[in-house]
This record gives sequence, structure tokens and C-alpha cells, in this order.
Amino acid sequence: MSLSYTQLMLGIARMSSSVLSVRLSDEERQLLEAASSQARTNVSDFVRRKALEAAEVDVMDRRIVSIPAKDWERFEAWAAKPARVIAGLKELSARPPKWRK
Repeated sequence: MSLSYTQLMLGIARMSSSVLSVRLSDEERQLLEAASSQARTNVSDFVRRKALEAAEVDVMDRRIVSIPAKDWERFEAWAAKPARVIAGLKELSARPPKWRK
């Protein structure tokens, strides 16, 4: 079973915890309370879950990747290799999509 970054971090958060303080306007607090109530959880858990989800998206959506100079040649060699043929993917790509029946 594969766990997402958020699931891993939530597991770690249960092992140890620290406090994060956030300043909110009264309107922002009311909105968070309403949203957490709809989600049937408390404000703290709601904010933590949503913040971690947003952080995971930001981290995974990173478009610029830095490759250290010492690893550049190895990266270029890897990128220049011919693509591997994966039988299952080759068979899958040969089938028409289910919605086109």
C-alpha cells in the first residue's frame, strides 16, 4: 500500500506535535468554524488537514527541478536511454477507450 505525503505527515503529526499560531479576522474564523462544522471536525483538525493538502499540492506541482552539477552527466545518460517497453502499457494503449465503444 502506498501512502501519500499528507498521509505520512498526518501519521507523523500523531506521533509528535507542535503548535502553529495563525492570526485571523473574525470573519475568517467564522468561515473556518462553519467549514469545519460541515466537515464534522474541529477547527484545528480542519485547518491542519486543509493546510497539509494545500502544501502537498504546492510541493508536487513544482515545475522547476534543480539537478546538482555533480549529477548532471548521470541525468543526461538516463534521459538519453531508449524508453523501456512495458507490456501491460503497450497492450493498454492498443485498446480503444471504454467511452468509445
